[in-house]
Amino acid sequence: MSERNPIVTEADLHAFADGLLPPGDHARLEAWLAENPEQADMIAAWQAQNAGIKSLFAQYETSKEGDRELVLPTPAPAPAATARRFRWLSTAAASLAIFLVGAAAGHFGPQLLTRPDIRLTGIEALPRQAQSAFVVYASDVRHPVEVGADQEAHLATWLGKRMNVAGLKVPALQTLGFQLVGGRLLPINGVPGALFMYENATGQRLTVLVGSNKENTTTSFRFASTGTVETFYWIDGRLGYAVTGEISRDMLRQVADECYKQFSS
Repeated sequence: MSERNPIVTEADLHAFADGLLPPGDHARLEAWLAENPEQADMIAAWQAQNAGIKSLFAQYETSKEGDRELVLPTPAPAPAATARRFRWLSTAAASLAIFLVGAAAGHFGPQLLTRPDIRLTGIEALPRQAQSAFVVYASDVRHPVEVGADQEAHLATWLGKRMNVAGLKVPALQTLGFQLVGGRLLPINGVPGALFMYENATGQRLTVLVGSNKENTTTSFRFASTGTVETFYWIDGRLGYAVTGEISRDMLRQVADECYKQFSS
C-alpha cells in the first residue's frame, strides 16, 4: 500500500475506517496516518460515507446477536481474501446508498419538488413553454416546422382538429415584415398545442404559440424575459397565446397586438 510502510495494507485501512481494528493496531494506524495525510483524507472520506449510510437507515436500524459474524467470520480468512472482502463491502455499501437515494428521489421527488399550488396550465407556465419551444425550433435550419407555409390551409385545419378548436387561424404578419415559415404540433401541458413560426428579411425568427387553458380566464398582455428571449403572452377564454422572439420589445408588442386582433376576430 505504501512504500514507506509496507506493513500497512489496504485491508488495514478499511478495517480502521470501519472501527474493526484491535486497540493496539488502531493506535499504530493512527500514527501512520498522521505521517500520510493523503491516506488520512481517503479514510475520512470512507468514514463520512459510512456515516451517511448509517444516517440513511437510522430509522430502520435493528440488530441481532451474531450480526457481527456476518462481517467478520471466524476463523479470519487470509489477508488477501480479507482485502477483497473489505473492498467488496465498501463498494456494495456505496452502491446500495446510491440506489436508495435514487429510489427515494424517484418516489418522493415529484412530491417534494412540485408545489401543489403551482399548475402547469396556469398563466405563468405559458411563457416558459413558449420560450423553450422558441429556443429548440427557431434555431433549426433544416426542419424548423412540420408543415410549411405552402400548406397554410392544411396547417390550420390539422392543428385546429388536434386542438379541438374550430376555425383556428394562422396569423398573417406580412404588414410587420414577417412571413410565415410554417408550423408544428406541440405538446403543451400534456395536450395538443400549436406553434407557428415566422421570419423577416434579415433572418430573424419569432414564434406564436397557442395552447389550451383550463383556467378559463382572460388576461391583459404580460411580458416575460429570459436572457435575450422575450415573450408577450395572454389568455383569452380556453386558449392561451404567446409571441416569442429575440427582437425588440416594441416590435414584439406590435406582433402580439396584431395576433390578438386576428385571433379574436
